[in-house]
Amino acid sequence: MSIVSTKASTQADKNANKTLTKTKVSGVILVDKPQGMTSQQVVSKVKYLFKSPNHDSKKAGHTGTLDPMATGLLPICLGEATKFSHYQLDADKSYQATILLGSQTDTGDADGKIVAQAVIPTFDEVLLNKVAQQFLGAQQQIPPMYSALKKDGKKLYEYARAGIEIERAPRDIVLKAIDLKAIDDKQIQLTVTCSKGTYVRVLAEDIAKTLHTLGHLTALRRLQVGGFKIDEAIALADLEALTLASRQTHLLPVDACVNIDAELTLSAEQCERVQMGQRLNVFEQLTDDLQSYIKMTIAQQPCIDDNKQNIDDSKNDTEAPLLHEIAVDICLINEQGQFIGLGAVSLNGRLQPKKLIQL
Repeated sequence: MSIVSTKASTQADKNANKTLTKTKVSGVILVDKPQGMTSQQVVSKVKYLFKSPNHDSKKAGHTGTLDPMATGLLPICLGEATKFSHYQLDADKSYQATILLGSQTDTGDADGKIVAQAVIPTFDEVLLNKVAQQFLGAQQQIPPMYSALKKDGKKLYEYARAGIEIERAPRDIVLKAIDLKAIDDKQIQLTVTCSKGTYVRVLAEDIAKTLHTLGHLTALRRLQVGGFKIDEAIALADLEALTLASRQTHLLPVDACVNIDAELTLSAEQCERVQMGQRLNVFEQLTDDLQSYIKMTIAQQPCIDDNKQNIDDSKNDTEAPLLHEIAVDICLINEQGQFIGLGAVSLNGRLQPKKLIQL
């Protein structure tokens, strides 16, 4: 073997050892996103801030995009926490926004070009309250062309920039709470709590139309995502000013995104088995509280007939599970009280491991 190849091999071994000894950064950090950055740029910055010769922060992602113009709460999952980010993707979100009346932009916000103008009628608190009530509850919303939704592999905003209008199917959304307040005779402050998939830009345009004018967003700030609140977030600049050790104190646990209250403690042997993907029979470990939780969760699922009496025996009885076979997600805990992942458990005691973390 040549000296060159020996050196290369030695260096490769050193690099491999460095990789093996690195500690994976895992947890959730709540960032107050600054204006002008994309959500992915914030994620990249956070990955860099948690990186060191001894720490691996390559795996990371956010739990719901904020437009570059928007500020506010952006939960970012690192390492093992990324396995559970979908719980916050599906969570309700709260926003506060400013609507400027009298003009419409191609993007629905201040980053776009004005494409139309209209007279601004007079409005008062009574009228704004009436309008707000009209938007409360379940409804459908057509996504904007300037969005990251895809059609035939291309994002809608790519079509929009090329001047191409794509037909978009309406999406079901729910506005859980909405408040409108006048800032002056041209601006309205909108505060809303809504389901996933809601575009506040589109909502602002629809509110303006209801007031018989046009409008677009000039400010948007996310205040809450599920149980996470903006008061708990740290500004990106403040995070950058800290030492690595201090940054790590802002990391929430790996399961911070999980909104499941029920948990099941497994023995050391059971933990080993589920880590290998094996199913368990935990019937003897199902307490009355756990059984009640499973039944309640099943009852909340759509299209569940408790007794399965309406099923056509000739067609469906081999397809639809019986009540005691229906599995619901549950948190799995080891004997030391550590969260090890999620499993799906049914009333018959069958436990199927789902997403497990590497401790």
